[in-house]
Amino acid sequence: MAPRWGKISSKEIVKAVHGNLLHGNPRACFAAFNSDSRRVHPGDLFWALKGERFDGHDFVHQAVREGASGVVVQREYTISVENRPEIAVIAVDNTLRALGDLAAWWRRQHTAKLAAITGSSGKTTAKEMTAAILEMENKTLKNPGNHNNLIGLPVTLLKLDESHKRAVVEMGMNHKGEIARLTEIAGPDTAAILNVGMAHLERLGDMDGVAEAKTELIAHASPDTKIILNGDDAVLMKHATKFDRKFVTFGMKKGNHIHAVNIETKGLKGIRFDLRWSDDTWPIQLPVSGVHNVKNALAAAAIALSLKEPVENIARGLRNFKGVKGRFQCIPLEGDIILIDDTYNANPSALETALLSALKMVDRDGRLIVGLGDMLELGEAAVSAHREAGSRIAESGASRLFFMGTHGEHVRNGAIAAGMPSNHVIISETHDELTANIIRKARPKDVIFLKGSRKMQFEKVSEGLEMHLKRSFVKG
Repeated sequence: MAPRWGKISSKEIVKAVHGNLLHGNPRACFAAFNSDSRRVHPGDLFWALKGERFDGHDFVHQAVREGASGVVVQREYTISVENRPEIAVIAVDNTLRALGDLAAWWRRQHTAKLAAITGSSGKTTAKEMTAAILEMENKTLKNPGNHNNLIGLPVTLLKLDESHKRAVVEMGMNHKGEIARLTEIAGPDTAAILNVGMAHLERLGDMDGVAEAKTELIAHASPDTKIILNGDDAVLMKHATKFDRKFVTFGMKKGNHIHAVNIETKGLKGIRFDLRWSDDTWPIQLPVSGVHNVKNALAAAAIALSLKEPVENIARGLRNFKGVKGRFQCIPLEGDIILIDDTYNANPSALETALLSALKMVDRDGRLIVGLGDMLELGEAAVSAHREAGSRIAESGASRLFFMGTHGEHVRNGAIAAGMPSNHVIISETHDELTANIIRKARPKDVIFLKGSRKMQFEKVSEGLEMHLKRSFVKG
């Protein structure tokens, strides 16, 4: 029988994590896993994780006071519970490593087919699209939000139970070796790499470094794992083909196993296209905007097909997809203005892709207005990348460029060099100032496109624009 919380014992956990039971009953069971002492419930197993800004070992006694039945700590930590014989104390070399070991063991005790997704952009959207398809016939586990790191992924997998028939998770990374470890933990049946972009260059050096880190998914996947790749991504394919593996490719080009034809953009009503696989074609209606989302849908379809999902479920699932907040979310505002909230994160590659999609939302009576924030973690490429961003935005024909962040002059110089009038590039110091500047310049039928790295908190600008320009809207 597969393990489940409420039944799993100290003895089983100790064996899975290669630890030692220092105190307590080896047959004692735990109600749930918890790594947040503020949310501990009676019977929980508290896992003391060490992070950049906190150390869970500082809260072990608090967790015990709140009712935790057991704690997992690193061996060098000393905890006195001699007066509490019912408290299990499990010691391990490294609690983060042990968490991954437990999740890997837990996942392999369950029969759910699991799909893993990585890439420099689009992971969360592709994951949600995949889940929308898989949920048509199967109870499906997915990681909430972007819980895709060495803590979020294991915590997600520890929620697997016997009722789940499918699981889909995303894998993020910002340094070498992270995707390798996540692959080791997840043990995917199907693994997809969406793209290789200019992200995390501060630690990975260049695009080849990013590609090497992403293709750790191929290197560490089981020989039985089905590998799905964006066949349009030349850097990805250059590195992926170094492996002696069979691949299924998706993309816009006809040479891919799965590709799209007859793409029609319908503004706020979404996108329609025909999905072509083998010798067959199926009509797909996406209720979300952004041509780049066609590629996300193709990736989701490729994953579903690899798991032998009926094609009818692909069409139904994608039609039911509701979009993801902050990922090219189109919001109608007063005066037929469209706000594109793409504020969740940013890197140069994702900006270029989303900018092309934003342009397709502009009708002949409207203009494109861009609000951009710093793109972070680019290392030595930061200056040139921001100058190039300014150039690309100017070359797109955007009417105005509003910027906030430390790279304002680089963006301005790039935009002016590419032909944008200097008074059309406006640099702001605060979110409120940026919001006010956009409101002053916006006019009916404009498309306002917002993007910036997560730490820039550009959702504040989106919320400010909604508050001032929002109107009721019913899709026709």
